[in-house]
Amino acid sequence: MINFALMGTGRIGKLHASIINDHPEANLKYVYDIDTSSAKKIAKKYSCEVAKTAKEAISSDQINAILIASATPTHTDYIALGAECNKAILCEKPIDLDINKVNKCWQKIKKYKPTIQIGFNRRFDPNHNKVQSEVLSGKIGKIEMIVITSRDPSPPGIDYLKQSGGIFRDCSIHDFDLARFILNNDPIVEVFAQGSVNVSNDFKITNDYDTTMCFMKSKKGVLVHINNSRRAVYGYDQRLEVFGSNGMLISDNVPNNDINYYNQNLSFAKKPIKNFFIERYKDAYQIQLDQFIKSIKNKKNTSVTFKDGKNALILANSATKSVVSNKVVKPKFQL
Repeated sequence: MINFALMGTGRIGKLHASIINDHPEANLKYVYDIDTSSAKKIAKKYSCEVAKTAKEAISSDQINAILIASATPTHTDYIALGAECNKAILCEKPIDLDINKVNKCWQKIKKYKPTIQIGFNRRFDPNHNKVQSEVLSGKIGKIEMIVITSRDPSPPGIDYLKQSGGIFRDCSIHDFDLARFILNNDPIVEVFAQGSVNVSNDFKITNDYDTTMCFMKSKKGVLVHINNSRRAVYGYDQRLEVFGSNGMLISDNVPNNDINYYNQNLSFAKKPIKNFFIERYKDAYQIQLDQFIKSIKNKKNTSVTFKDGKNALILANSATKSVVSNKVVKPKFQL
């Protein structure tokens, strides 16, 4: 049994608490949040303990692993403490919004050789994952294009936008990682991004964009197109298309059910697609935790490493630089 300390009991923390509780090989032992009332609610629901401090939760001899679902500025501190205390670490994306803090964190923890996984859950979505395995098997021949669509059902509030780091670091970063996942060992060498404000003036106030397109090119010449919007009135729009010399693979939106409706006025009418990331990627979150636990038990490297988290942020920074300069940016990946 793997005993967990959950850092953060907000919206995503609540989801992780439920998933840890449901896993047959996991036990939620401690929760910690600066909002003690939130932490107490989770502790009561899952019969675990509330830690008075982050250090108490992470350093406890009873804890095998920590799951970091707290505010982004806390991530590197909790990762460093977890590594020092020899805990396995599953950290929500991003590692941090500042690449310098990410680099300093790695310099601090690399000597401990920690088991650490970054929470890019889309790699674990059954359909996205199947596309990647089919690509690697050569089913569609040589990859030529990747198209990723990721559109939120509605924009977040201005308080969130002020601390999000911008759409590329907050939203598109999942898509940058997904593109890297599909490309496997073929690195991105060029990034060009464009952005507009079409949804809300809140994005102008925060010097952000609500509608973006990013064009990338890999070393082998694969073209990647990522389009994002903070408003899709029909639901949470999540699609992946990989086009190759021998065909195409598509991971499409997931409807609430697969029933089609017919009458005298229409055909093939379907129920709306799922409307929230927690609904859409619930299976992915569960599989992500399962794979993390297997890495711990089998003493193997995780499938989404610290380096993956760092490289996704480098692409997000490149897109942010490109949209401001209106120029192609060549990302500089580091070891």
